Amino acid sequence: MPSRLRAAAQRCVPDTLFGRLALLLIAAVIVSHVLALTLMFELRPAHPGPPPGPPPHVVASDGRPLPPPGPAQGLWNAPPSLQLGLLLDISVRLAALVAAAWWAARWLSRPMHRLATAAQELGRDIHRMPLPEDGTLECRDASRVFNQMQARIRQQLAERDRFVAAVSHDLRTPLTRLRLRTESLGDAQAQQLFRRDIAEMDAMIASTLDYLRGVAGAEAWVLLNVQALVDSMADDQVAMGHSVSVAGQAAPLRVQAVALRRCLDNLVGNAVRYGGSAEVTLHDAADALTIEVRDHGPGLPPEELDRVMEPFYRVEASRNRQSGGVGLGLTIASDIVRRHGGQLALRNAPGGGLVVAAVFSRTVAGYQ
Repeated sequence: MPSRLRAAAQRCVPDTLFGRLALLLIAAVIVSHVLALTLMFELRPAHPGPPPGPPPHVVASDGRPLPPPGPAQGLWNAPPSLQLGLLLDISVRLAALVAAAWWAARWLSRPMHRLATAAQELGRDIHRMPLPEDGTLECRDASRVFNQMQARIRQQLAERDRFVAAVSHDLRTPLTRLRLRTESLGDAQAQQLFRRDIAEMDAMIASTLDYLRGVAGAEAWVLLNVQALVDSMADDQVAMGHSVSVAGQAAPLRVQAVALRRCLDNLVGNAVRYGGSAEVTLHDAADALTIEVRDHGPGLPPEELDRVMEPFYRVEASRNRQSGGVGLGLTIASDIVRRHGGQLALRNAPGGGLVVAAVFSRTVAGYQ
């Protein structure tokens, strides 16, 4: 029973700092007024009228008799208008104190809200302006630590970019030499095999380095006509001889245009590579835009649906030169969708094939 009462009490307590401060201050104000009213009732006269017994005979200094004293004049014997005024005064004071408590709780919790908003924006833009280090001592310390963390992350990202650039140069230099030596081969069949191996290595290096670099991280956000983007991608695929169709409508969405195109290219490319065709369906709503890409391939085992989004992971059936990739297409697409405040989900279609659903939120701050 105590555990149930404790759980019920926890459910009644607000989760936010603002709610808890407001509840505490309002409760203190109400309790203080209840105690004041209780004390007022306790101190009221027990016999508001004249004392029992015959009234005493009181005379003035000149011998004239004085009238007997009237009833005791106290708060509880005051006229109704005075009592109403007192209750109105208490009510106004209580309302004023509750409003002050509400404002004070909001004022005290505002730095925490600002810190939470900054942390949310940091995930979208690591180069955002640092937080102002003002307010109370605790707020200044928290803002200073947050700014130091942002500076360290920016430094680590810069070092990563320099490392990836160096690795890219070091890896592509021997590939260039191999291409030149391939042209000097006298055997045409050997030339073709070498060119295919070099192209595959180049594609693997490019995909891996792009994933490590996070090329879309610093791209600007724009309001994009998603409908036109999807239609143009489908037209490009059809021009290359692939079967790609588009259904549904979509309103413009605030996105990173190059990153979104890369995400959809990966999804449609996978569908064409493994399923022979792709069906793109747009489901637009007030809170989210969902882009589904379906193929008509063999699908995936249920235990593989989540694992295929891990970096460099491929199911065994895709490990061949004709259809196998590096294992980063879905990983990159998932990262891009997550940067847009959404999520990527995979499921097997009832009639066969795989459905990849990219959900882009319209309600997350900065994306609408």
